[in-house]
Order: sequence, then C-alpha cells, then structure tokens
Amino acid sequence: MLEISARLEEALNRAFIKVFPKEDQSSKTSSILTGSNLVPASKPEFGDFQINCALSLAKELKQSPREIAQKIADQLQKDNDFVQICNPPLIAGPGFINLSINAKTLISEIHFRLNDKRLGVPLKKFSSEKIEKGKNNNRVIIDFSSPNIAKEMHVGHLRSTIIGDSLARVLEFCGYEVLRLNHVGDWGTQFGMLITHLKEVVPEALHTKDVVEISDLVNFYRQAKKRFDEDPIFQNKSRNEVVNLQAGGQESLIAWQLLCKQSRNEFQKIYDRLDIKLIERGESFYNKFLVDVINDLKNKNLLINDQGAQCIFLDGVVGKDGKPQPIIIQKSDGGFNYATTDLAAIKYRLATPPYGDGAYRLIYVTDAGQASHFSGVFQIAKLANWIPADCQIEHVPFGLVQGEDGKKLKTRSGETIRLVDLLDEAIQRAREDLKDRLSTESRSESESFIDNVSTTVGIAAIKYADLSQNRVSNYQFSFDKMLSLQGNTAPYLLYALVRIAGISRKGGDLKVSSQNIQFEEPQEWALIRKLLQLDCIIAEVEKELLPNRLCGYLFELSQIFNRFYDQVPILKASEPSRASRLALCSITANTLKLGMSLLGIPTLERM
Repeated sequence: MLEISARLEEALNRAFIKVFPKEDQSSKTSSILTGSNLVPASKPEFGDFQINCALSLAKELKQSPREIAQKIADQLQKDNDFVQICNPPLIAGPGFINLSINAKTLISEIHFRLNDKRLGVPLKKFSSEKIEKGKNNNRVIIDFSSPNIAKEMHVGHLRSTIIGDSLARVLEFCGYEVLRLNHVGDWGTQFGMLITHLKEVVPEALHTKDVVEISDLVNFYRQAKKRFDEDPIFQNKSRNEVVNLQAGGQESLIAWQLLCKQSRNEFQKIYDRLDIKLIERGESFYNKFLVDVINDLKNKNLLINDQGAQCIFLDGVVGKDGKPQPIIIQKSDGGFNYATTDLAAIKYRLATPPYGDGAYRLIYVTDAGQASHFSGVFQIAKLANWIPADCQIEHVPFGLVQGEDGKKLKTRSGETIRLVDLLDEAIQRAREDLKDRLSTESRSESESFIDNVSTTVGIAAIKYADLSQNRVSNYQFSFDKMLSLQGNTAPYLLYALVRIAGISRKGGDLKVSSQNIQFEEPQEWALIRKLLQLDCIIAEVEKELLPNRLCGYLFELSQIFNRFYDQVPILKASEPSRASRLALCSITANTLKLGMSLLGIPTLERM
C-alpha cells in the first residue's frame, strides 16, 4: 500500500491546488493543507483511507465541512491517476472523505506479490557516492544482549536479546547494512576480584584448559564479591590485580581470557538455541580509546575537576538532594566509568573508516532503567560534536518481565531466573501440551517429530510473547497464555501456517501463477487488503523500532485468514475461484513466514 498511498497523496495535493489556490490561502490554511491529510481508515467499513482535513478547514474558510469535503471529492474525480486507483470518494459524517481502492488495483497488486519474493516491500535506496566516501548512510549499529562475563544469562537478558535481534532482521530486510554488536561486560574492577580469587582457589586453571565451568564462575563471582566486601587484604590484592591486568600482566591476561572464554561458550549455547547472530565487542575493545576521549573533552573545555574527578555537569541533571549531579568521566584514582566506555564507543562507531565503523544510526537496546544514563551520554557526545548532523543515535528502552503476580519475575526462592531454565521449561510445557493433544486426537508421531515441534513451539512462544508487547511497558509472563492455541500467541500464528500446509498436502497447488484470478466474496477482499498492508507495517517498524506492530499485523492477518478458511470453500471451489483462493493462501503463507522470520521466530508445517 505504500506506493498506492503515495500516488493518492500526490492526487490529493493536486486537488488542493485546484480547490484552494495559493493566493487565497492564509498561513493556517496552508499549514493544514501541507500536513498529513491522508490516513489509513480507522475501520474497514470506512474503506482503505480517509481524508479528514475538511473539519479543520471549516472554521478557517467559514464553510461547512461537508461543502469543503464535496469540493475536494469532486476535484479528485477529475484526476486521471486517482480514478485509476480508487472508487468514487464517499463523504461521511460531518465531512470525512472515505476512499476505497478499486478491485482492478487490488488484483494487480496481488498479481505482483505472487511473483515477488519481497511481497511488495521495497528495498531502501542509498547514495553510492556517500558510501564510496566512507559515509555509510546505510550502516546501522544495534547494541543489544550485552551480558556480563562470569555471570549466567538470566531472564533480564531475554528482552534485549530478542528485541535487538528482531530489529536487526527488519533493518537488514529493508536493505541496511547492520552491525550486530554484543557489548559484553568484559572489563573493569570486578575482574580484579575474579582473577585474584581464581589464582588462589584454582591456580591450575591458569595452565590447564577447561578446568572451570560457567556454574563455577558464577559461584566464583559470588565468593569473590563476598571476600572483596569483607576482607581488606583481598580487597587490596584485587585492586592491584586490576592494575596488573590493565598493564598487560601475562598471568592476569591468561586468567581474564579464561573467564571470558568460559562465559562466551555458555552464552553461545543460548544464542544458538534462540538463533541469534552477534559480533562480540566487549568493553575491553574501547579501553585503548579512553585516554583520547578524556583529552578530546578537555580540549573542548567540557570537563570540570570535582574533588579530583573529571566530570561533566549537564543542565537539568540533579541528584535526590536537588543539587547538580555530575557525570564522572574519570575517577579521582584515574579509573574510568561506564559512561567513559560508552562515549568511546559512540565516537568510534560514528567515526569514518578506517578510524571507526562509519555508521549513521546507532541503536542501543537496554532496559528502561538505563534511560537517564544514555540520555546523559548522548548529550555529552552532542556537546563534543561527535554526532554528525545526518546521524541518528537512540536508546530503545524496554520494561520489566513480571510474574503473573505483577512482581519482578523470580524463582520461588527469590533468585533471578536463569534464561536456560526458562527456555527448558517452555519446551517441556510445549512437549506436554503436544502429547496431550496427540492422545486426544489418537495420533501417533515419532520422537523426532515431538522433539522438533515442542522445541519450535516453546522457543516461538517465548519470543512472540515478549515481542508482541509494547517494549516500553512491563509485561506479565505466563506459560499458559503464551502456549495457547487461541489469542495473540505464536501457536495461533503457527496453526494458520499449518492449515495452509494442510491445503497443499491435500492437493492444492500453492505455486499459483495464473493470470486469470478473480474475487467476489467479502472474506477474500478482507484478506487481500490485509495482505497489502505488509509494506506499511515494515516501514513503521523500521522507523519506530516497535516489533509489536509487526506482531499485531501477523495476528490480525491470521484471524482474517482463519475466517476466510472457515467460511469460503477452497479446494472444492470451481475455477477460477479455486486458483484465486489458492493464490491468497500462498501469499498468506509467504507473508506469515516472512513476518515471523523478521521476528526471529521459527515456523512449522505440521503440529
């Protein structure tokens, strides 16, 4: 619908020029007419698009809204391009103009999508001249997942990981070059604790491969933190170990690399299960750039010495006591904070190659609790003139995962839920549901079938339950709801695909190429109109970075398809209705598969 709406906008602008000559327009009238006056219809019964400006213009022009609407509608009817696309405009209510795309145009669009792998979604066009000069206006960096070394991934990492992955998939599909960065916490004072503890408790780990497993590292972290908090001697050793690590001490580096490797191996197991592709670039990568950040900020007179620390005070940033709150860039002992690393990352990511990544859009997918941190870091980067005028930098926040009691999701003992345990339970519950259904239906299936379906449904259910929520909000986690075959769930979408695959197994040829397709039933037209909205939805997600828009679309498409499937004969229909309806089934299946792949959700042909 993107191309159609663009042509309608052009026709509407031509109509405005005829009906409202420039010399007769006031500034307010001009403002109304140059705004966005063509909008999608709020309800299907109102057509495909609506024009609502007559109500805004009435007071300014001292005419009734219906009179103004009629003039616009009459002029549109004189526009050849408009007439080719639309049925005659209908005026409704106090002065709304409802537009319906005509059947010929809709069928033409369906023909096009039958042979288009992208299903009507255009590829972005970028300036080759800019790209050749290193100004990659098609390069986007998405910073997501970001677990900490020596800690297990928990449910809190789920949202960042799958939201970031889905946004990367959508932007890649649109034509952007996406760099998926995993900004892992692999540097800092905590490694002094861990390395000191490792040397004392498992010294053989420094010389023998694979002595330490991730569960040991988690316990090591807890033990090391406890000792650091309670033992001044251990605390001093840990601080010295940080100095050794930063100075490149051989044993310290070996211990650090061991900790990173063991954690990385466990992280990868999770990423493989979730089908997540990432490039690890931890905090340590930017360590060599931190001094340059300090020097650059000093040269631009942005740093203030506050009790020995190098700080920046931003307008409006105050503490609980109401006093200005500094953002510490370098601590009084010479150490650096997260803000310093994040500033180094921004500077590097936006710098022109070979001095940086040459990205034009930076996206940070982290929890909403970090909003103030990123707001401050972004402001500093702007003050330092590191963000070119044509670049975008944005924080994509998300809310908490809550239990059904509305509280933060935890185990019964109050522990944070490990992500691996969450995935295992989802798959096990999907397996139990499947076995119950097989028993009820008296079906016999192989263990490999049961394993594949339960794993696919379990992973799909968890991903979709999260992505279908507005990411800014908290959401309540419920296995029962997310695994249900009814409602806005992954199993519901998967079932629609299974139905279409069933049509194919029963002899329906979904590789339809017939040019003689026609439609008569309202269920057909409803499905066609929903199918043609895909390009608009993808454009929305690209701009707003809200995957739930795509989820909502796929759910509505599945609902409309299921009504079509239940109410209109397909395989038993006579030609050309049979081929026409099979064509709709084919495009629906391809749309659902494409949409779910952009969400990172696997699909099935049998359940």
